[in-house]
Amino acid sequence: MKSDQVAEEILNSVGGKNNIEANVACMTRLRLQVKDKNKVNIENLKKVEGVLAVVDADTLQVVLGPGKVNKVAEPFSKLSEVALGYEDDDNSEVDSVDEIAKNNKKQNKEKHDKPLQRGLQHIANVFIPLLPGIIAAGLINGLTNVIDFQTHGSLMNQWWYMTIKSIGWGLFTFLPIFVGMNAAREFKGTAILGGIGGTICLSIAVPGFPLLTKGVIMPLTNKPFTVGVGGLITALFMGIFFAYLEKNIRKVMPDLLDTFFTPLLTVLIGALLAVVVLQPAGSWLTNGIYIVMDFIYSKLGILGGFLLSASFLPLVSVGLHQALTPIHVLLNDPNGPTKGINYLLPILMTAGGGQVGAALALFFKTKNKKLKKLAMNSIPVAFLGVGEPLMYAITLPLGRSFITACIGSGLGGIVASLFHLGAVSQGVSGLFGLLIMQPGQQIQFLIAMILAYIGGFLCTWFFGVDEERINEVFGK
Repeated sequence: MKSDQVAEEILNSVGGKNNIEANVACMTRLRLQVKDKNKVNIENLKKVEGVLAVVDADTLQVVLGPGKVNKVAEPFSKLSEVALGYEDDDNSEVDSVDEIAKNNKKQNKEKHDKPLQRGLQHIANVFIPLLPGIIAAGLINGLTNVIDFQTHGSLMNQWWYMTIKSIGWGLFTFLPIFVGMNAAREFKGTAILGGIGGTICLSIAVPGFPLLTKGVIMPLTNKPFTVGVGGLITALFMGIFFAYLEKNIRKVMPDLLDTFFTPLLTVLIGALLAVVVLQPAGSWLTNGIYIVMDFIYSKLGILGGFLLSASFLPLVSVGLHQALTPIHVLLNDPNGPTKGINYLLPILMTAGGGQVGAALALFFKTKNKKLKKLAMNSIPVAFLGVGEPLMYAITLPLGRSFITACIGSGLGGIVASLFHLGAVSQGVSGLFGLLIMQPGQQIQFLIAMILAYIGGFLCTWFFGVDEERINEVFGK
């Protein structure tokens, strides 16, 4: 069945275009906000060719799989006449797993829905729409670096090759502008004004840029202006600050003058304060992030790898993993200290491996038929990096198996740190991580994931299976 036909059948199953408020394309699913859930036929939706699963959570999530979701989302958006958005993956599953995961996640969200989590979600929303570009540009940069090394730069005069290189270079070079725009938009300001603020954070010396004029000394530091100070963190601050300024200036600006003077005063006041205050603050925070990451990764060695992997699932469970989104973007920036190689992501991906191993141990050891069914339905997608159903439907409610999954995943984190694994991009997890590893590290990554599976399995098999607790949670 063609993608547009799949989109049409999905739309018919969810009540038609008049029932759609919003549609968002995630990495593996189409997330829908419907007006009336009573008009949605879940059973028909599950039977649509190409639909892997349906999750009836806060939003209706139609699992289509990586790649397929984008082919279906575009025609769906046209049919529904609702603009398509993009976001990161959340949770998915089949059969009764979706109900259990939905209820457990809702309860967990209510328990941990604090200002910090909501704030981090706003920050993540700034960077998540940029992920498709970061994925593409990161892969291009990684591959062209290998080609340059292998060919000794023999393709540097070929127009088609340099065009491809420019695509990878261009995204990360002008990324501060996009971050500034998204930040302003997320915080209810005008996107283009935030983009203007982002221009000050560019990491290249643009010819004719006035601030680069020789002899321009900055206040407080008494040093010449330096391009790229604070980088993406400063661009984020600027977008947020510009949105705040714009909203407050508009409150006191007469309607007759609003169109002209609100944007003018926003960029004038915002830019002057930004270069004096926000850029030094952004630079300090960026340097601090790199120092902390270097200490954990380089100084703590295998202990750091274990701690990062073992602590990631708890961060996800309470929503604090959103804080890592901008850090991943920083690490994948070729202009940053790591030259575009993300050493954190491969370690964190092994956390999902530990949970898969835990689910396998539960499946083979428990006598509870319901848990066996839930595990069987959840494990296949968890291998591909969609692990939240396992967490919210199985391991987290059981408690002990969640702990053993975390501990077991640490084995994969140790191996990932020993191999010095690095990702050239992001946006995928699980076995799909093979696609974004540095060329030549695929086998080492697979070894790390397998050991995470084994670690999670053994820890859970010997210490994480409590049959009495299983029957209490899932019934006999």
